[in-house]
Amino acid sequence: MTNGLPQGNTMHNNNSRPAIKRIVSRRSALGLLGFGAAAALTPTLSKMAQAQNQTQNQPSSPAQNQPSQIITKEIPRTKEKLPAIGLGTFMTFDALSNQPRASLGQVMRRFWDAGGRVVDTSPLYGMSEVNVSEFARTLGLTNDLFVTNKTWATGEYLGDPSQAQRQFEQSLKRLSRDRIDVMQVHSLVNVDAILPLLKAWKKEGKIRFVGVTHHDPLYFAALEKWIENGDLDFVQLRYSIRQREVEERILPAAAARGTAVLANMPFEKARLFELVKGQSLPDFASEIGCQNWAQFFLKYVISHPALTCAIPATTNPNHVVENMGALRGSLPDKSMRTRMVKHMESLPGFEKLLQTPWYPGKTFNGLVRLPNPRPIG
Repeated sequence: MTNGLPQGNTMHNNNSRPAIKRIVSRRSALGLLGFGAAAALTPTLSKMAQAQNQTQNQPSSPAQNQPSQIITKEIPRTKEKLPAIGLGTFMTFDALSNQPRASLGQVMRRFWDAGGRVVDTSPLYGMSEVNVSEFARTLGLTNDLFVTNKTWATGEYLGDPSQAQRQFEQSLKRLSRDRIDVMQVHSLVNVDAILPLLKAWKKEGKIRFVGVTHHDPLYFAALEKWIENGDLDFVQLRYSIRQREVEERILPAAAARGTAVLANMPFEKARLFELVKGQSLPDFASEIGCQNWAQFFLKYVISHPALTCAIPATTNPNHVVENMGALRGSLPDKSMRTRMVKHMESLPGFEKLLQTPWYPGKTFNGLVRLPNPRPIG
Protein backbone atom coordinates (compact mmCIF):
# COMPACT_ATOMS: atom_id res chain seq x y z
CA MET A 1 0.00 0.00 0.00
CA THR A 2 1.42 3.38 -1.05
CA ASN A 3 -0.05 6.75 -0.08
CA GLY A 4 -3.02 4.95 1.41
CA LEU A 5 -3.88 3.26 -1.89
CA PRO A 6 -3.93 -0.51 -2.46
CA GLN A 7 -1.38 -1.42 -5.13
CA GLY A 8 -1.34 -4.22 -7.65
CA ASN A 9 -4.87 -5.46 -7.03
CA THR A 10 -6.29 -7.45 -9.89
CA MET A 11 -9.90 -7.84 -8.72
CA HIS A 12 -12.49 -6.27 -11.00
CA ASN A 13 -16.20 -5.72 -10.82
CA ASN A 14 -18.31 -7.78 -13.23
CA ASN A 15 -20.06 -5.34 -15.55
CA SER A 16 -22.35 -7.95 -17.09
CA ARG A 17 -25.02 -7.62 -14.39
CA PRO A 18 -25.85 -5.76 -11.16
CA ALA A 19 -23.49 -6.36 -8.25
CA ILE A 20 -26.39 -6.91 -5.87
CA LYS A 21 -27.40 -10.04 -7.77
CA ARG A 22 -24.21 -11.76 -6.67
CA ILE A 23 -25.48 -12.87 -3.28
CA VAL A 24 -23.65 -15.91 -1.94
CA SER A 25 -23.98 -17.14 1.63
CA ARG A 26 -20.73 -17.36 3.56
CA ARG A 27 -22.32 -18.17 6.91
CA SER A 28 -20.65 -21.57 7.13
CA ALA A 29 -17.21 -20.06 6.52
CA LEU A 30 -17.78 -17.05 8.74
CA GLY A 31 -19.07 -19.19 11.58
CA LEU A 32 -15.66 -20.81 11.87
CA LEU A 33 -14.18 -17.48 12.92
CA GLY A 34 -16.10 -17.06 16.16
CA PHE A 35 -16.20 -13.50 17.45
CA GLY A 36 -12.50 -12.85 18.05
CA ALA A 37 -11.51 -9.60 16.40
CA ALA A 38 -8.11 -10.92 15.45
CA ALA A 39 -9.66 -13.71 13.44
CA ALA A 40 -11.73 -11.42 11.26
CA LEU A 41 -9.06 -10.82 8.66
CA THR A 42 -7.40 -14.22 8.22
CA PRO A 43 -6.09 -15.66 4.95
CA THR A 44 -8.20 -18.75 5.62
CA LEU A 45 -11.40 -16.73 5.31
CA SER A 46 -10.27 -15.18 2.06
CA LYS A 47 -9.52 -18.60 0.56
CA MET A 48 -12.86 -19.99 1.70
CA ALA A 49 -14.71 -17.00 0.24
CA GLN A 50 -12.88 -17.45 -3.06
CA ALA A 51 -13.80 -21.11 -3.12
CA GLN A 52 -17.46 -20.23 -2.60
CA ASN A 53 -17.27 -17.66 -5.39
CA GLN A 54 -16.08 -20.39 -7.72
CA THR A 55 -19.15 -22.50 -6.93
CA GLN A 56 -21.71 -19.69 -6.78
CA ASN A 57 -23.69 -21.00 -9.75
CA GLN A 58 -24.21 -24.44 -8.23
CA PRO A 59 -27.54 -25.21 -6.49
CA SER A 60 -27.50 -24.57 -2.77
CA SER A 61 -29.94 -24.54 0.11
CA PRO A 62 -31.41 -21.18 1.23
CA ALA A 63 -29.28 -19.35 3.78
CA GLN A 64 -30.44 -17.08 6.58
CA ASN A 65 -28.99 -13.97 4.98
CA GLN A 66 -30.71 -14.40 1.62
CA PRO A 67 -32.85 -11.39 0.60
CA SER A 68 -36.02 -13.52 0.54
CA GLN A 69 -35.79 -13.67 4.32
CA ILE A 70 -34.95 -10.03 5.03
CA ILE A 71 -36.66 -6.73 4.32
CA THR A 72 -35.68 -5.41 0.90
CA LYS A 73 -36.68 -2.35 -1.09
CA GLU A 74 -36.73 -1.78 -4.84
CA ILE A 75 -34.63 0.63 -6.82
CA PRO A 76 -37.57 2.23 -8.67
CA ARG A 77 -35.88 2.52 -12.07
CA THR A 78 -34.59 -1.04 -12.32
CA LYS A 79 -36.79 -2.95 -9.84
CA GLU A 80 -33.75 -4.71 -8.41
CA LYS A 81 -33.95 -5.16 -4.67
CA LEU A 82 -31.56 -3.97 -1.99
CA PRO A 83 -31.51 -4.86 1.70
CA ALA A 84 -33.17 -1.93 3.47
CA ILE A 85 -30.25 -1.46 5.91
CA GLY A 86 -26.78 -0.60 4.64
CA LEU A 87 -23.52 0.57 6.19
CA GLY A 88 -22.27 4.14 6.41
CA THR A 89 -18.56 4.88 6.85
CA PHE A 90 -18.34 8.58 7.78
CA MET A 91 -15.84 8.89 10.66
CA THR A 92 -16.23 5.24 11.65
CA PHE A 93 -14.06 3.71 8.89
CA ASP A 94 -11.54 6.55 8.92
CA ALA A 95 -8.82 4.59 10.76
CA LEU A 96 -5.12 4.85 9.93
CA SER A 97 -3.14 1.69 9.20
CA ASN A 98 -1.14 2.04 12.42
CA GLN A 99 -4.33 2.18 14.53
CA PRO A 100 -6.36 -0.80 15.82
CA ARG A 101 -8.77 -1.70 13.01
CA ALA A 102 -9.71 -5.34 13.61
CA SER A 103 -13.11 -4.31 14.96
CA LEU A 104 -13.91 -2.70 11.59
CA GLY A 105 -13.15 -5.99 9.88
CA GLN A 106 -15.64 -7.59 12.25
CA VAL A 107 -18.20 -4.90 11.43
CA MET A 108 -17.85 -5.70 7.74
CA ARG A 109 -18.02 -9.46 8.34
CA ARG A 110 -21.11 -9.33 10.52
CA PHE A 111 -22.77 -6.80 8.21
CA TRP A 112 -22.39 -9.22 5.31
CA ASP A 113 -23.36 -12.25 7.38
CA ALA A 114 -26.60 -10.54 8.42
CA GLY A 115 -27.58 -9.84 4.82
CA GLY A 116 -26.00 -6.43 4.31
CA ARG A 117 -24.88 -5.37 0.84
CA VAL A 118 -25.04 -1.55 0.52
CA VAL A 119 -21.92 0.33 1.68
CA ASP A 120 -21.76 4.11 1.43
CA THR A 121 -18.46 5.98 1.42
CA SER A 122 -16.71 9.06 0.02
CA PRO A 123 -13.20 10.30 -0.77
CA LEU A 124 -13.88 13.00 1.84
CA TYR A 125 -14.12 10.38 4.59
CA GLY A 126 -10.38 10.10 5.15
CA MET A 127 -9.25 6.45 5.02
CA SER A 128 -12.76 5.06 4.68
CA GLU A 129 -12.49 4.03 1.02
CA VAL A 130 -9.16 2.32 1.68
CA ASN A 131 -10.48 0.42 4.68
CA VAL A 132 -13.71 -0.62 2.97
CA SER A 133 -11.61 -2.03 0.15
CA GLU A 134 -9.15 -3.83 2.42
CA PHE A 135 -11.77 -5.53 4.58
CA ALA A 136 -14.00 -6.40 1.62
CA ARG A 137 -11.06 -7.85 -0.29
CA THR A 138 -9.92 -9.95 2.67
CA LEU A 139 -13.44 -11.29 3.09
CA GLY A 140 -13.77 -11.95 -0.64
CA LEU A 141 -16.60 -9.42 -1.04
CA THR A 142 -15.13 -6.79 -3.35
CA ASN A 143 -17.39 -7.71 -6.24
CA ASP A 144 -20.46 -8.45 -4.12
CA LEU A 145 -21.00 -5.17 -2.30
CA PHE A 146 -23.30 -2.50 -3.70
CA VAL A 147 -21.08 0.56 -3.29
CA THR A 148 -22.47 4.08 -3.20
CA ASN A 149 -19.79 6.75 -3.43
CA LYS A 150 -19.54 10.50 -3.95
CA THR A 151 -17.59 13.22 -5.66
CA TRP A 152 -16.77 16.67 -4.27
CA ALA A 153 -15.06 18.71 -6.98
CA THR A 154 -15.00 22.30 -8.18
CA GLY A 155 -12.23 22.28 -10.80
CA GLU A 156 -9.92 25.08 -11.86
CA TYR A 157 -12.74 26.95 -13.60
CA LEU A 158 -16.50 26.65 -14.06
CA GLY A 159 -17.27 23.36 -15.72
CA ASP A 160 -13.71 22.00 -15.39
CA PRO A 161 -14.13 18.19 -15.01
CA SER A 162 -10.46 17.38 -14.33
CA GLN A 163 -10.66 17.37 -10.53
CA ALA A 164 -13.76 15.18 -10.54
CA GLN A 165 -12.08 12.80 -12.99
CA ARG A 166 -8.96 12.51 -10.82
CA GLN A 167 -11.07 11.97 -7.72
CA PHE A 168 -13.12 9.27 -9.44
CA GLU A 169 -10.03 7.43 -10.66
CA GLN A 170 -8.59 7.59 -7.15
CA SER A 171 -11.81 6.13 -5.72
CA LEU A 172 -11.78 3.28 -8.23
CA LYS A 173 -8.21 2.46 -7.26
CA ARG A 174 -8.85 2.69 -3.55
CA LEU A 175 -11.98 0.55 -3.76
CA SER A 176 -10.32 -2.01 -6.09
CA ARG A 177 -13.15 -1.71 -8.60
CA ASP A 178 -13.57 -0.75 -12.22
CA ARG A 179 -17.12 0.54 -11.75
CA ILE A 180 -19.11 2.18 -8.94
CA ASP A 181 -22.75 1.28 -8.40
CA VAL A 182 -23.95 4.76 -7.37
CA MET A 183 -21.99 7.99 -7.76
CA GLN A 184 -23.45 11.04 -6.02
CA VAL A 185 -22.70 14.76 -6.04
CA HIS A 186 -21.56 15.22 -2.45
CA SER A 187 -23.57 17.92 -0.64
CA LEU A 188 -24.61 19.42 -3.99
CA VAL A 189 -21.11 20.84 -4.49
CA ASN A 190 -20.82 22.24 -8.02
CA VAL A 191 -23.87 20.17 -8.91
CA ASP A 192 -24.70 22.04 -12.14
CA ALA A 193 -21.36 21.01 -13.65
CA ILE A 194 -20.84 17.64 -11.97
CA LEU A 195 -24.24 15.99 -12.45
CA PRO A 196 -23.97 16.07 -16.29
CA LEU A 197 -20.49 14.54 -15.93
CA LEU A 198 -21.90 11.71 -13.80
CA LYS A 199 -24.58 11.08 -16.41
CA ALA A 200 -21.87 10.85 -19.06
CA TRP A 201 -20.00 8.31 -16.92
CA LYS A 202 -23.22 6.34 -16.60
CA LYS A 203 -23.59 6.18 -20.39
CA GLU A 204 -19.99 5.02 -20.63
CA GLY A 205 -20.63 2.24 -18.10
CA LYS A 206 -18.29 3.64 -15.44
CA ILE A 207 -21.12 3.93 -12.93
CA ARG A 208 -24.59 2.42 -12.76
CA PHE A 209 -26.64 5.15 -11.09
CA VAL A 210 -26.35 8.90 -10.48
CA GLY A 211 -27.52 10.90 -7.50
CA VAL A 212 -27.04 13.88 -5.21
CA THR A 213 -26.73 14.20 -1.43
CA HIS A 214 -27.19 16.59 1.46
CA HIS A 215 -27.67 16.25 5.21
CA ASP A 216 -28.37 19.86 6.18
CA PRO A 217 -32.05 20.93 6.27
CA LEU A 218 -30.96 24.36 5.02
CA TYR A 219 -30.40 22.71 1.62
CA PHE A 220 -33.54 20.59 1.48
CA ALA A 221 -35.29 23.02 -0.86
CA ALA A 222 -32.38 22.74 -3.30
CA LEU A 223 -32.41 18.97 -2.89
CA GLU A 224 -36.09 18.91 -3.77
CA LYS A 225 -35.42 20.99 -6.88
CA TRP A 226 -32.90 18.45 -8.13
CA ILE A 227 -35.24 15.56 -7.43
CA GLU A 228 -37.95 17.31 -9.43
CA ASN A 229 -35.76 18.38 -12.35
CA GLY A 230 -32.49 16.47 -12.27
CA ASP A 231 -33.58 13.05 -13.57
CA LEU A 232 -31.89 11.34 -10.62
CA ASP A 233 -31.61 7.62 -9.95
CA PHE A 234 -30.76 8.18 -6.27
CA VAL A 235 -30.93 10.87 -3.65
CA GLN A 236 -29.25 10.68 -0.26
CA LEU A 237 -30.69 12.76 2.55
CA ARG A 238 -30.92 13.03 6.29
CA TYR A 239 -33.87 11.24 7.83
CA SER A 240 -34.54 10.08 11.37
CA ILE A 241 -37.40 9.84 13.84
CA ARG A 242 -36.25 13.26 15.09
CA GLN A 243 -35.50 14.93 11.73
CA ARG A 244 -38.68 14.22 9.77
CA GLU A 245 -38.89 17.34 7.60
CA VAL A 246 -38.27 15.32 4.43
CA GLU A 247 -41.59 13.53 4.91
CA GLU A 248 -43.46 16.67 3.89
CA ARG A 249 -42.22 17.25 0.34
CA ILE A 250 -38.93 15.54 -0.51
CA LEU A 251 -39.89 11.90 0.03
CA PRO A 252 -43.18 12.29 -1.87
CA ALA A 253 -41.26 13.99 -4.69
CA ALA A 254 -38.77 11.12 -4.82
CA ALA A 255 -41.59 8.57 -4.95
CA ALA A 256 -43.33 10.47 -7.74
CA ARG A 257 -40.13 10.75 -9.80
CA GLY A 258 -38.99 7.16 -9.31
CA THR A 259 -35.90 8.20 -7.37
CA ALA A 260 -34.36 5.77 -4.87
CA VAL A 261 -33.70 7.24 -1.42
CA LEU A 262 -30.75 6.60 0.89
CA ALA A 263 -31.17 7.87 4.47
CA ASN A 264 -28.11 9.08 6.34
CA MET A 265 -27.99 10.02 10.02
CA PRO A 266 -30.83 7.68 11.12
CA PHE A 267 -29.35 7.79 14.66
CA GLU A 268 -28.57 11.53 14.48
CA LYS A 269 -24.85 10.84 14.99
CA ALA A 270 -25.48 8.74 18.14
CA ARG A 271 -27.50 11.50 19.82
CA LEU A 272 -30.70 9.41 19.80
CA PHE A 273 -28.93 6.72 21.81
CA GLU A 274 -27.72 9.28 24.30
CA LEU A 275 -31.29 10.49 24.70
CA VAL A 276 -32.69 7.03 25.51
CA LYS A 277 -29.78 5.89 27.68
CA GLY A 278 -31.26 3.98 30.62
CA GLN A 279 -34.73 4.02 29.03
CA SER A 280 -36.60 0.79 28.29
CA LEU A 281 -38.27 0.27 24.95
CA PRO A 282 -42.00 0.99 25.00
CA ASP A 283 -44.07 -2.17 25.28
CA PHE A 284 -45.60 -1.67 21.85
CA ALA A 285 -42.17 -1.98 20.19
CA SER A 286 -42.50 -5.76 20.45
CA GLU A 287 -45.43 -5.58 18.03
CA ILE A 288 -42.98 -4.79 15.21
CA GLY A 289 -40.23 -7.09 16.45
CA CYS A 290 -37.92 -4.44 17.95
CA GLN A 291 -35.43 -5.87 20.42
CA ASN A 292 -33.40 -2.71 20.95
CA TRP A 293 -33.47 1.02 20.33
CA ALA A 294 -31.41 0.74 17.13
CA GLN A 295 -34.13 -1.38 15.55
CA PHE A 296 -36.80 1.01 16.83
CA PHE A 297 -35.10 3.99 15.16
CA LEU A 298 -34.27 2.13 11.95
CA LYS A 299 -37.67 0.55 11.47
CA TYR A 300 -39.26 3.98 11.65
CA VAL A 301 -36.99 5.18 8.83
CA ILE A 302 -37.18 2.20 6.48
CA SER A 303 -40.94 1.84 6.88
CA HIS A 304 -41.53 4.97 4.84
CA PRO A 305 -42.71 3.79 1.39
CA ALA A 306 -40.30 6.07 -0.47
CA LEU A 307 -37.22 4.94 1.48
CA THR A 308 -34.87 2.49 -0.24
CA CYS A 309 -32.06 2.02 2.29
CA ALA A 310 -30.88 3.50 5.58
CA ILE A 311 -27.11 3.69 6.09
CA PRO A 312 -26.20 3.79 9.80
CA ALA A 313 -22.52 3.81 10.72
CA THR A 314 -20.77 2.08 13.61
CA THR A 315 -17.36 0.90 14.78
CA ASN A 316 -18.87 -1.73 17.08
CA PRO A 317 -19.43 -5.25 15.69
CA ASN A 318 -22.20 -5.92 18.23
CA HIS A 319 -23.98 -2.76 17.21
CA VAL A 320 -23.99 -3.69 13.53
CA VAL A 321 -25.72 -6.95 14.48
CA GLU A 322 -28.34 -4.96 16.37
CA ASN A 323 -28.79 -2.63 13.39
CA MET A 324 -29.20 -5.46 10.91
CA GLY A 325 -31.85 -7.03 13.10
CA ALA A 326 -34.18 -4.31 11.81
CA LEU A 327 -34.26 -6.24 8.52
CA ARG A 328 -36.43 -8.90 10.09
CA GLY A 329 -39.96 -8.89 11.42
CA SER A 330 -42.73 -6.51 10.47
CA LEU A 331 -42.50 -2.80 9.72
CA PRO A 332 -44.67 -0.19 11.42
CA ASP A 333 -47.75 1.01 9.57
CA LYS A 334 -48.91 4.63 9.58
CA SER A 335 -50.62 4.42 12.96
CA MET A 336 -47.64 2.69 14.54
CA ARG A 337 -45.26 5.30 13.13
CA THR A 338 -47.38 8.01 14.74
CA ARG A 339 -47.28 6.10 18.02
CA MET A 340 -43.49 5.83 17.83
CA VAL A 341 -43.10 9.57 17.29
CA LYS A 342 -45.43 10.42 20.15
CA HIS A 343 -43.43 8.21 22.48
CA MET A 344 -40.18 9.90 21.53
CA GLU A 345 -41.75 13.33 21.92
CA SER A 346 -42.65 12.40 25.49
CA LEU A 347 -38.98 11.92 26.43
CA PRO A 348 -37.14 14.85 28.03
CA GLY A 349 -34.60 16.40 25.67
CA PHE A 350 -36.12 15.11 22.42
CA GLU A 351 -37.23 18.56 21.28
CA LYS A 352 -33.73 20.05 21.72
CA LEU A 353 -31.81 17.00 20.51
CA LEU A 354 -30.63 18.63 17.28
CA GLN A 355 -29.02 21.45 19.21
CA THR A 356 -26.57 19.08 20.92
CA PRO A 357 -23.12 18.07 19.55
CA TRP A 358 -22.65 15.04 17.32
CA TYR A 359 -21.21 11.78 18.71
CA PRO A 360 -21.62 12.46 22.45
CA GLY A 361 -18.77 10.90 24.39
CA LYS A 362 -17.05 9.58 21.25
CA THR A 363 -13.68 10.46 19.72
CA PHE A 364 -12.19 9.59 16.34
CA ASN A 365 -8.50 9.63 15.48
CA GLY A 366 -8.41 9.25 11.72
CA LEU A 367 -7.65 11.86 9.07
CA VAL A 368 -11.01 13.53 9.71
CA ARG A 369 -11.60 14.81 13.22
CA LEU A 370 -14.70 16.48 14.57
CA PRO A 371 -13.99 17.21 18.25
CA ASN A 372 -16.83 19.70 18.55
CA PRO A 373 -18.97 19.72 15.40
CA ARG A 374 -21.57 22.41 14.82
CA PRO A 375 -25.05 21.16 15.72
CA ILE A 376 -27.54 21.32 12.85
CA GLY A 377 -31.24 21.90 13.26
